[in-house]
Amino acid sequence: MSGARGARGLVFLIILAVALIAAWRWLAVPGPLAFAGGPTVALSAYSGASPAGVPAALAQADLVSRGRYLTEAADCQACHTSEGGVPYAGGRAFKTPFGTLYSPNITPDRGSGIGTWSDEDFARAVRQGIRPDGVRLYPAFPYPAYTYLTDEDVHAIRAYLASLPAIRKSAPAADLAFPFNQRWLMSIWALFYNPDKRFQPHSDRSPEWNRGAYLAEALAHCGDCHTPRNLLQALDNRRKFAGAVTAGWRAYNITPDAAAGVGAWSDEQLAQYLATGHAAERGTASGPMAEAVDLSFSRLAPQDIRALVAYVRTVPAQSSPGLPPLNTALASSQPAVPDNLDAAGKQIYAGACASCHGWTGASLLTSRATLTGARAVNDPSAINVAQMILNGSGGPRPDGAAAMPEFGSAYSDAEIAAVANYVTGRFGSRPSALTAQDIAKLRGSG
Repeated sequence: MSGARGARGLVFLIILAVALIAAWRWLAVPGPLAFAGGPTVALSAYSGASPAGVPAALAQADLVSRGRYLTEAADCQACHTSEGGVPYAGGRAFKTPFGTLYSPNITPDRGSGIGTWSDEDFARAVRQGIRPDGVRLYPAFPYPAYTYLTDEDVHAIRAYLASLPAIRKSAPAADLAFPFNQRWLMSIWALFYNPDKRFQPHSDRSPEWNRGAYLAEALAHCGDCHTPRNLLQALDNRRKFAGAVTAGWRAYNITPDAAAGVGAWSDEQLAQYLATGHAAERGTASGPMAEAVDLSFSRLAPQDIRALVAYVRTVPAQSSPGLPPLNTALASSQPAVPDNLDAAGKQIYAGACASCHGWTGASLLTSRATLTGARAVNDPSAINVAQMILNGSGGPRPDGAAAMPEFGSAYSDAEIAAVANYVTGRFGSRPSALTAQDIAKLRGSG
């Protein structure tokens, strides 16, 4: 009898061990640079040019000027500015599966901003996600990326923010359901997902690669949009840069996969896209990516853009099974030709879209308006197509190109679904099937 109990106990222990190993594997994810392998060294021991800091042209600039460059590289303004609000004064809403968060004021106002914070307070918040009062920040603030920033760069960013006008504006309180409103739980989350360590160069990689890694992972936090998340909302770097949906927009695969990612893009096209938000024959940035180009990437030095391209090229290729191959063929120039597509969508396209985008998909006005070959148009979910129709492109681009206006206030949900389906069906590789209900959800996702 005791032998049977012992056997059952052994089976239980084996099952428990297997369950714990599986849970650990599910909870633990690789770090953002785990794919690179190879030896790393402390920054002070690296023999090449330091990957941190600012470009050589700014090396002798004052602390505030250096901080401005790093703050723009980190894209802080985008998140800490509400729609139509004062830059860095906070209040932008972030709708998550668990409720709504609002970005805080990071101007030097002493009441509602960070004017009373010490440099140590600021560094702790940026790299550990902990406010001076000990309250934990949610990882919508990308402190698991900023944790890799050097002391010097954090200090420079702090100096730039301290130079801004103090704006008195308090952000609304977060509106999260229980138990997600319990901020202390973030201390457990951080044990798994915030390494709280500084960037270490890979000694077997070039200075350009290391600079690109520092920019992409520590400053620009590219993975926060382009890497899928696990159930605990941590970046799943096993699928690094494979694409994800963020704030109601799809951030596409940017791995070197030729079909689903940017493997077929030339280095020049990638650099042009980052610097201007547009690459000929590849498409135009929209939504959060257009904002990142406007406020961050377009302000980087050319050598930093090249370093980002060099780094992205080395990330392991990932497929995107839900995305079909791109259709690069022009459509018929005759709108009257029957195409078995939604008649309502065709009518709206004729009245509001064809004058810029053309009937073939190749715009006669500007290459930015060309639809043929664009990933968004070849995405059967049509998320980004619908979002562009709803919200437009948000203003003139860095190179002075005209913006696409918003049509969300001019058309109903059913009409926007119809024209989005028409666009993907006429110019893409597979028609979408959006409904009015889908558009209603997208309206509320921003």
